Amino acid sequence: MSKTKREQVTCHLRYLRQELREMHMGIKDDGLFPEPGELRGILAQLEALLELVEGNTRIKSDSEAA
Repeated sequence: MSKTKREQVTCHLRYLRQELREMHMGIKDDGLFPEPGELRGILAQLEALLELVEGNTRIKSDSEAA
């Protein structure tokens, strides 16, 4: 993985970790569940991260390589 993509992945993971930590604390301390929009935002970030990682790790098939 290139350094730039690695930095992007690291940034995404830090952001997601912080968001999930805040959601967890809200549930644990206050018993408040996150809004559906917040959850959709986290899922969108996870999908973006997956696309970033998969885009770099996909191995071309023999027909694509030719």
